[in-house]
Amino acid sequence: MGTLAAVAIVGTTLFGAWTGRPPLADGEAGLVCAAALALYLVSVGAGRAMVGIAAVLGVCLSLQAPQAAAGVVLAERGRVQSVVVTSVEDGRATNGGQGRYLCSVADPDGILLKVRIWRGCGQATQPGDALAVVYDPTGRVPTRGVESEVGVPGPLRDLAPWGAALVVASLIAVVRSYRLPDPSDAPNPAGGGVART
Repeated sequence: MGTLAAVAIVGTTLFGAWTGRPPLADGEAGLVCAAALALYLVSVGAGRAMVGIAAVLGVCLSLQAPQAAAGVVLAERGRVQSVVVTSVEDGRATNGGQGRYLCSVADPDGILLKVRIWRGCGQATQPGDALAVVYDPTGRVPTRGVESEVGVPGPLRDLAPWGAALVVASLIAVVRSYRLPDPSDAPNPAGGGVART
């Protein structure tokens, strides 16, 4: 069930990103799959702690899947284009040193893109610099900066630890839900009744 839930979470998100269906692409269907897994674990009598752990891992996988699905779509059908940086924002200053540099960019026709780019945008980036971005010609996933790692395995590799943890937690929850019979309730061979100790 954990494997089925992980495949359903990632699969529905990938299908949504590929076909342009926002409820699927945004991970909402993945959250439904995580809730269904939690309900299944409750129905088989898994402990509350294990159900909670599996549910949290399912939610985490659902929240990570949209970015990976967008990366897969861009790796498969994305086109690379050069854009011009119009402004650079230092996200580290606003987030206490934890942020990234964000570049506002315009296409070759001078039209400002709606998304800000962080891949390829750094401290040395200045307005007027050129950045490479990859975009979906169908417009179903947002434009992003070109990553050094190209190809489908890269985006999906980030989901592997979450998926594996979900499968293991589900397996442990189901195995722990099975109760071994109490030896004191075994039939007494001599008297035909229940043995009492």
